[in-house]
Amino acid sequence: MAAAQGRLSDGADGMDDAEDTAQARAGGGLPPAFRAAVDALRAARPRPQVEVEPTPAPQRLAPYAYALEAVVVDGEQELADGRLVLLHDPDGHDAWQGTFRLVTLVRAELEPEMAADPLLPEVCWSWLTGALQARGLAYGEPSGTITRAGSHYFGGLAERPAASQIEIRASWTPREGLGGVPDTAAHLTSWCDLLAQVAGLPPAGPGDASVVTLPQRRGPQSR
Repeated sequence: MAAAQGRLSDGADGMDDAEDTAQARAGGGLPPAFRAAVDALRAARPRPQVEVEPTPAPQRLAPYAYALEAVVVDGEQELADGRLVLLHDPDGHDAWQGTFRLVTLVRAELEPEMAADPLLPEVCWSWLTGALQARGLAYGEPSGTITRAGSHYFGGLAERPAASQIEIRASWTPREGLGGVPDTAAHLTSWCDLLAQVAGLPPAGPGDASVVTLPQRRGPQSR
């Protein structure tokens, strides 16, 4: 997954990494609520075009963390990719207004004319919130940035076509359910819906005619 984070998880198991981090910080095993939230992430099954695998989690954002990376694939093309990190602080966090937080990075290449659309950032943000709302998920304290960038090549690289990219960085607090555990599997499914939408894929199920998707296009790289 070269465009988002690289394939950092080769040879590494996400839960093992979370367990090691937790033991190093807390001197013991994982909190039951965090373990249940991670188990739900591991058991989730996204749509076939979205390949998800664990990756080492950041160790300085919260006492406990678990991370996944994903890529949207169409044949030999990668259309979009991203990373989703689950953070947990059993003592709670004032900025989160809860004990869990989800943090994401999503990236995809665009055709230059799409990147020039002045409404693109607002549309991309609505995809994130809409994906959560479409599955009836309760969440709070959303925040994020939408960045679009263009590259033009010169000299020895002049034969390359101009390239544009959209990047979504966001975080939100999933509301906790029974036992203080959020429905992380549903949040992961919603995140995969966002990835697919950014990649230009049609909805996996019956869609809302009001939903705007980007036309399918060249991805970050060939596999």
